[in-house]
Amino acid sequence: MPELPEVDTVRRGLAPVLTGNTFSKVEQRRADLRFPLPQDFAARLRGRKVVGLERRGKYLLAHLSGGDVLLMHLGMTGRFLVHPPVAEKPARKSAGGLKIGTFIRETKDDNKHEHVVFHLADGASVAYSDPRRFGYMFLIPEAELSQHPLMKGLGVEPLGPELTADYLAQRAFGKKVDLKAFLLDQRIIAGLGNIYVCEALYRAVLSPTRKAATLAARTGKPTERARALVAALRSVLSDAIAAGGSSLRDYRHADGALGEFQHAFSVYDREGKPCPRPGCGGTVKRIVQSGRSTFYCPKCQR
Repeated sequence: MPELPEVDTVRRGLAPVLTGNTFSKVEQRRADLRFPLPQDFAARLRGRKVVGLERRGKYLLAHLSGGDVLLMHLGMTGRFLVHPPVAEKPARKSAGGLKIGTFIRETKDDNKHEHVVFHLADGASVAYSDPRRFGYMFLIPEAELSQHPLMKGLGVEPLGPELTADYLAQRAFGKKVDLKAFLLDQRIIAGLGNIYVCEALYRAVLSPTRKAATLAARTGKPTERARALVAALRSVLSDAIAAGGSSLRDYRHADGALGEFQHAFSVYDREGKPCPRPGCGGTVKRIVQSGRSTFYCPKCQR
């Protein structure tokens, strides 16, 4: 499932196309994704301008004229594909006879998985493709967004000022759960997933099986572990965003390009390989925690 860096990369790709643009028509090719699409979905979006596009946790939020918010979640296989205006597509052909365009589909089957197509006033379109249909979309009144069940319980943004060592210590104090489960709890920190939790714990030199409570001293003050973890989370997420996220299976940018951060993994999906930390000499191990694979170096991560 796309995590914060992937969703933010999609947001950055869509923002120049959507922000300030108007939905001239919306093609709704099925009644549901993971959940039923809102009643009169296409009709309610027609003629609405996108006044802003932001990310909250793993959600994309398109703020619309008229006071509604289009909330979108990519699920496991969802992605947005930007199709530029037809007039902008070059007509010339390569030596092999293939048209050279600004966007090339990955497969011939993409179209059958395009369940929603947003046609824009400038002639461009944005298609939502989702083979497994685990993504979803809701239309929520702006005034009700903060109290919506999907938004109300979300924790702090890991790249925002609210994530501090003091905050981590406060939330971890007395908790017996392991660090991996603690960090994956969206009520504590929004947007983290399996990949970047594994990578951040490696950078912080902390074992994923360590108790979360060790981020706080007996007084409730943050330990050095909490400070190291905040720095590691910020650095790994920033590096991943700069690389355009990680492409392992289905994830693509809005222009169809792949992310690159998978080439910089230190431990994730590297079971049996040498630990890359200089002088460690350990081997990356895989364990299962709460049904999810965890990758770490048991020699240097304590």
